[in-house]
Amino acid sequence: MEQKTENLLGVLEGQPVIPVLKISRVADAVPLARALARGGLPAVEITLRTPAALEAIEAVAAEVPEAIVGAGTILNGAQFAEAAAAKARFIVSPGSTAELLEAASSSDIPLLPGAITPGEIMAAQAAGYSVLKFFPAEQAGGAAFLKSLASPFAGVKFCPTGGIGPANAGDYLSLGNVVCVGGSWVAPDDLIAAGRWDEIAELARGAAGMARR
Repeated sequence: MEQKTENLLGVLEGQPVIPVLKISRVADAVPLARALARGGLPAVEITLRTPAALEAIEAVAAEVPEAIVGAGTILNGAQFAEAAAAKARFIVSPGSTAELLEAASSSDIPLLPGAITPGEIMAAQAAGYSVLKFFPAEQAGGAAFLKSLASPFAGVKFCPTGGIGPANAGDYLSLGNVVCVGGSWVAPDDLIAAGRWDEIAELARGAAGMARR
């Protein structure tokens, strides 16, 4: 577990923003990942919210060596296995279940499980996790709530996602218990649909330059 945590931190600490991507067309996956990497955001989370997601992960893993592709919205052990087979290098879940944690325990691929409440955070700690997703961040109390967790959970780091954009990302990144944020604003649906990769790369550059505490 310690090695997997270190591997995950190596990804999350590499950039202040992890793009959270919903890909509807497999053909968009490779040029999108290349544009984001060119802009300074090589690590991306492709969510399993579309039928194209697994094939998109596989395409990026095979064709974009500069990218670090992860799978998001993993809800159960079967999806974990599918993402692993597609060569995802990290797995993200909005929460955690015993089944999902069991699947993760038998894999070398690091899991970023979700936790919001003190009870959920304590359960994740008991299972050996100290790096957690905080989702949906804004709706769950935002940066102020995360700041209040820093003292009782001093050893826990968070990647908040949900309702985060350029206007409020800095509020989260200024916190000592936030390792990075997840956001979709660097790859808007309209720019992806139009294939405007240079504009997406420019958005990525702006996000990559955001300051952390």
